[in-house]
Amino acid sequence: MAQLFFEYGAMSSGKSIEILKVAHNYESQGRKVLLMTPNIDTRAGVGIVASRIGLSREAVAVKPEDDLYELIKQMKNNDNLAVALVDEAQFLTTKQVDQLAYAVDHLNMPVMTFGLKQDAFNQLFEGSKRLIEMADKLEEMKTICSFCGKKATTQLRIVNGQPQRKGAQVFIGGDEAYIPTCRHHWYHPDLDKITEMFPAN
Repeated sequence: MAQLFFEYGAMSSGKSIEILKVAHNYESQGRKVLLMTPNIDTRAGVGIVASRIGLSREAVAVKPEDDLYELIKQMKNNDNLAVALVDEAQFLTTKQVDQLAYAVDHLNMPVMTFGLKQDAFNQLFEGSKRLIEMADKLEEMKTICSFCGKKATTQLRIVNGQPQRKGAQVFIGGDEAYIPTCRHHWYHPDLDKITEMFPAN
């Protein structure tokens, strides 16, 4: 039976490289892949899944109003689709996560999603919350805290060299704006190290 997977982790935990690897593995066996990413993520360009080590590929850029069940159904009927993959799944709407679950159950289509669990203020994203509620299988992808080397469980937003404790939930950025941290160092970051990591221009 097909399942809905949610692989989550802090920034820099290798989520994008993992989804690219999964896509490659399917395609190397001659199986069709639907790779999707929300159009809000513009770091590498709209509709691009890119990893920090330099690998990237085009994906279907989905908008909040898009029906992901219908998209998967159309590709399954026309292209003999084998798997649907979603990067940056935290940006999906609740309705879209439900559409993915419906595709799993009614099309027998495996769906693998990858994304952050919580934002830089340790609040769940809408898409992540619904995936935690609906996914058949949850798996944490691990990375280490930028300060102590322990397991990172979240990310700290840095703006103008200063940790941010409030602001918009969605603030698109990469290594220039976020660092992975453990819970302790999210509350008590090493300000001297932040200054070294984010020198003033």
